[in-house]
Amino acid sequence: MKYLHTMVRVTDIDASLDFYVNKLGLEEVRRKEVPQGRYTLVFLAAPGQKGVAELELTYNWDPEPYGEGRNFGHLAYEVDDIYATCQKLQDGGVTINRPPRDGYMAFVRSPDNISIELLQKGGARPPQEPWSSMPNTGKW
Repeated sequence: MKYLHTMVRVTDIDASLDFYVNKLGLEEVRRKEVPQGRYTLVFLAAPGQKGVAELELTYNWDPEPYGEGRNFGHLAYEVDDIYATCQKLQDGGVTINRPPRDGYMAFVRSPDNISIELLQKGGARPPQEPWSSMPNTGKW
């Protein structure tokens, strides 16, 4: 058995790509437009991870409200520098819902409220301000 991808439905493909590609740092690896089904699939992967573990964004052309689907849980990505990643996201207007107070774990949300867990590669870094005293914001 081989893990292929996780699919999440998105309501605004441009906002989602801005978040996942420009802010989070994933790369678009392929796209499929399906006019007869009225949807677009965009596959994303972390750099160097094409075909290993991908995220499939499904954009249905006909608007449809989606619940948060908390039973889904979250997506998780290992990052080289948790503090630099969170700073880049915050500078891009992304709320850090659970700051990396412990130098290891943080949570943010996509434009469609999908929880994204960020984990420090190789174990926790020493606690660092402003993160170590920053409170949680919203749900994660």
